[in-house]
Amino acid sequence: MTTQSTVCVLGGTGFVGKELVARLVKDGHWVRVPTRAWAGNDELRVLDTVRLIRTDVLDQRNLPKLFAGADVIVNLIGILNEHGRNTFKSVHVDLAAKVAAAARTAGVKRLLHMSSLGADASAAPSRYLRSKGEAEERVRASNPAVGWTIFRPSVIFGPGDTLTNRFAGLLRLSAGTLPLARAQARFAPVSVEDVAEAFRRALNDPATIGQTYELCGPQVMTLEELVRTTAAVAGLPCRIIRLPDFIAFAQAVLMNLLPGKPFSVDNYRSLSVDSVCRGDSGLGRLGISPQPLLSVLPVYLA
Repeated sequence: MTTQSTVCVLGGTGFVGKELVARLVKDGHWVRVPTRAWAGNDELRVLDTVRLIRTDVLDQRNLPKLFAGADVIVNLIGILNEHGRNTFKSVHVDLAAKVAAAARTAGVKRLLHMSSLGADASAAPSRYLRSKGEAEERVRASNPAVGWTIFRPSVIFGPGDTLTNRFAGLLRLSAGTLPLARAQARFAPVSVEDVAEAFRRALNDPATIGQTYELCGPQVMTLEELVRTTAAVAGLPCRIIRLPDFIAFAQAVLMNLLPGKPFSVDNYRSLSVDSVCRGDSGLGRLGISPQPLLSVLPVYLA
């Protein structure tokens, strides 16, 4: 039985956030969603028990008021590349520390935190993965005052994703020819619905406190296989040029200079670590049967 709670979802306007918020509302929870912009959130605004709050969560002064009276904090905020003041340190590490501290001060009992497969504060090859590991350390330091749970997903797919939709867009723009760095990098793509469900189930389950869950789909695929599968479902031609590492690195250096950083040096380094679960997927531990990529992809991409 689900206990009605007040849940504050940081990153609730994002890809995973919107899916999770919809599930929390269906369970009868009151949901606070901080955002820096009102536009583009109509599907959240119409939900009766959702309150959109215009604020900047990176400013620590805003967190005590935001967390006051909340039962659960969910931190889904993350970036793949740095832009201006949004650095890996400020968005991942510092924010995790601020959230944990503010949660303790506000008397919040539960903290659910989104990390990433491959996160390691000392040994990861990229600043992204190291910062994710450092953020986990900050969350774990909040115990026992705040009952934390950490989730480490592989790449996430679903309607509106920036994974399969991006590859489909690139294939359309390039008439099906795609130079691909780290084509043999391995992933276990996981559905956004399964990721959101993992957070939902952990929210009221005390057995998940102090646990870290790696979230993987049922199939391990190389990056090349993922692109080819996307192309096949979308009905697009696909001619992949597997780039040698030295050319791929040069490509990353050049694209790192473009607006939006479509592919950065740090992205290139992250791809040197396989994004697959080391043991059984945490989805199974939570009683969730993961959805295969091909059971979902045709629904929104074909």
